[in-house]
Amino acid sequence: MDREQDLYPPIKALLERQGYTVKGEVGAADIVAVRGDEAPVIVELKLRFALALFHQAITRLRITDQVYVAVCKPKGRTARRALKDNLNLCRRLGLGLITVRPDGRVEVHCDPGPYAPRKDKAKAARLLREFDRLQGDPNAGGATRYGIVTAYRQDALKCAAHLAEHGATKGSDVAKATCVDAATRLMRENHYGWFDKVDKGVYALSKAGQDGLKHWAYSWEQSE
Repeated sequence: MDREQDLYPPIKALLERQGYTVKGEVGAADIVAVRGDEAPVIVELKLRFALALFHQAITRLRITDQVYVAVCKPKGRTARRALKDNLNLCRRLGLGLITVRPDGRVEVHCDPGPYAPRKDKAKAARLLREFDRLQGDPNAGGATRYGIVTAYRQDALKCAAHLAEHGATKGSDVAKATCVDAATRLMRENHYGWFDKVDKGVYALSKAGQDGLKHWAYSWEQSE
């Protein structure tokens, strides 16, 4: 589908099957559907998700609670993620969401209405654990140039700094010196490529680790 008008026929057909009288381009609305004495249904059309689409739909909520946004169904993994994110946004805003496939098939992903998502206690607990583990405020002052600093990365930096100062060291000794209990496992997993295994349980700082200490100097200073 190359034009917003291409979305109109299949959506009109869907609404007509439900007993609505449907007309396009009524006032500022792309589609208006009326059924008896019920509140009108308004559908705003765009080929893809855009901020302007949501602005238009929110404005229509001043007329009726039955407001949908309609787009061509996106394709691919990234597009599927975008669909999920925009579906959540529609629910938050009280809007309905319709997608139209290239073959004209219409899918209603949600209807308009109030939405109160349940709080995820497990995610909240993980967030607070990460907050407690994270030392200082390393992601302030532009530290995200090389990525977000996590508690795991801070532990890796502690191990790397110890090896930079003392050379190849047994994992258990690094754990004692840095208070990183999982130092041996962290260096063995070598998620960032910062460590070289030189003997059983003994690790040295790699060239990537030396570069890592330089790149993350600001974050390292903030955590000390």
